Amino acid sequence: MFLTADSIHDGFRFLPKGAALEVSDDGTVVAVHESLGNMEAKHMEGILCPGFVNVHCHLELSHLKGCFEEGKGLIPFLQKVPSLRIKFSEEEKKLARLAAYDELLKNGVVAVGDIANVDDTLDVRVSDKLHVQTFVECMGFLDFNAAQRFQVSKDVLEAFATQKGNTKKLRQTLVPHAPYSVSKTLFGLINKEQEGSLISIHNQESAEENLFYKSKQGKVRELLQGLGIDDKDFVPSGKNSLPTYIEWFSATHPMIFVHNTCSNRADIQIAQKHFHQTFWCLCPNANLFLENKLPEVCMMMEENATLCLGTDSLASNHQLSIMNEMLVLKKHFTFLNWETLLQWATINGAKALQMEDELGSFELGKKPGILQITNLETVPIINRIF
Repeated sequence: MFLTADSIHDGFRFLPKGAALEVSDDGTVVAVHESLGNMEAKHMEGILCPGFVNVHCHLELSHLKGCFEEGKGLIPFLQKVPSLRIKFSEEEKKLARLAAYDELLKNGVVAVGDIANVDDTLDVRVSDKLHVQTFVECMGFLDFNAAQRFQVSKDVLEAFATQKGNTKKLRQTLVPHAPYSVSKTLFGLINKEQEGSLISIHNQESAEENLFYKSKQGKVRELLQGLGIDDKDFVPSGKNSLPTYIEWFSATHPMIFVHNTCSNRADIQIAQKHFHQTFWCLCPNANLFLENKLPEVCMMMEENATLCLGTDSLASNHQLSIMNEMLVLKKHFTFLNWETLLQWATINGAKALQMEDELGSFELGKKPGILQITNLETVPIINRIF
């Protein structure tokens, strides 16, 4: 089958006018032709591009949609999550996450980096319609019970590890939740558990995180105290959180830093110098929802940061749409163009989830999904071709 379009984005760039995509009946890329020549092809209106990769999502929190007011800040949000998430029945939770999974499919996503604290999302992974990298989060700010908290997360990881996909990749790794919710000892256990494993971490989502690491002051202390956690053994480093905790990780871990709303140039530089691979996941709608603030995208691009996109959860976002994340970024950072944004949404996301061997670009032998995007400059419409 030969496909042409008004424009074709191969995951890296827009191809020259007249290019054609050759695919098999199951959507595998057979060839990318610079010109159609004498071949007959089906012409598609708009743009053809690979399927989107949502690098950061919380499907297990989907039932919390509409439970939070916008603009109240990250810390008040976190203070309410534990009590709210248990006020729903198991059936309500299940229906919500299944609906969220279908929303990802509808919005052109082919792979997702999904955060898990429990094994609730086993039921959506088994649907076998998306490639899923599950990040099993460890939490525990106290050193004395780090081993116990670590074992709880390992048990959850094992539940995911025993599940196999039929046609889709199902992967899982242990990761820290955030710098303010993981002790130095627990960081060490995570680091040693799987050498070179893919790590995702909520990073500098609020200025309060940096303040806590610098001076042990601010709303993070209020959060810990409200949870009954004694932070007496925490010694502030006098530095931002990121340059502090990266020293507890081996350089061999590919790192996905998520949010980065309050990351500065020095933070980016030190992380990229320390690790062999770094990816910086932007979730602009969630950042605006919680803190009404966006990362310094221009600065990150100047530092050659590999940027990718996520949606966070329906608790902190109105939809699970990578297209909408791109639209918000384009609105607030007018220098961004679609060639760059589509690269972040496709190949960069695939690389972040270590799935670029099959996803993210139109290259020989890959099966990345094919999206048709029309009305891009008004109200974009996404149609899944494969």
